[in-house]
Amino acid sequence: RPDLEAVSDPASPYPHMLPSPTAFAEAMGQMDVSETDDIVVYDAQGLFSAARVWWTLRIMGATRVRVLDGGLPKWRAEGRVLENGPVTPGQTSTFQPAFDADRVVDLEQVWQALAGDVQVVDARGAPRFRGEAAEPRAGVRSGHMPGALNLPFGQLLNADQTLKRGATLEAAFAEAGVDLDRPVITSCG
Repeated sequence: RPDLEAVSDPASPYPHMLPSPTAFAEAMGQMDVSETDDIVVYDAQGLFSAARVWWTLRIMGATRVRVLDGGLPKWRAEGRVLENGPVTPGQTSTFQPAFDADRVVDLEQVWQALAGDVQVVDARGAPRFRGEAAEPRAGVRSGHMPGALNLPFGQLLNADQTLKRGATLEAAFAEAGVDLDRPVITSCG
C-alpha cells in the first residue's frame, strides 16, 4: 500500500509529481513488488487513485498491472474475503525500472499541445476546472489551462464505481468534446 506522497518526487514544488525511476524502484522493492509480478491495484473509493497507481507502475516498466474494477467497495458488496491489520512484506524484491519517457510530457509540450492538434483533458470536477471551487492542494491555483477540455473522472464511472465500457464510455468522451481520433494529454490539475 504505497502512500502517494511517499512515492512522489520530494524535490518538486508541485504535489504528487512522478518520482525518479530509482526512487520508485526502491519503494516498490521495499514493498516486495517486482516489475515482473502480476499486480492488481485498487482503492477504497472504487476508482479514484488506483488508476494513478496503475499508470505509474506501467510507465516505470511493470507490464502485468490491472485495476480492480469497482475497487474495495465492489469487493465488499460481493461479500469477498477481507483481511485486517498491517501488511508486512516478507522480503524485499528488486524492481528493475524501464521508464517510458515518451508517455510523460513537460510544461513546454503542454503549451505546444494547447496551441496545436493535441487535446489536453483535465479529469478534475467541473467546479475546480472552472475555478469555482478551491484547489485542495496548497499552492495550486484554481481554474484550468486555456484550451483544456474537462472530463471529470466520475463521468467515466457507473453508479457502482465500475468503469463504463463501449458506447457509454465513448459517449462520455464525446460529451466533453474529446475527439478520440486525436492525441490526448491527460491532467488532474
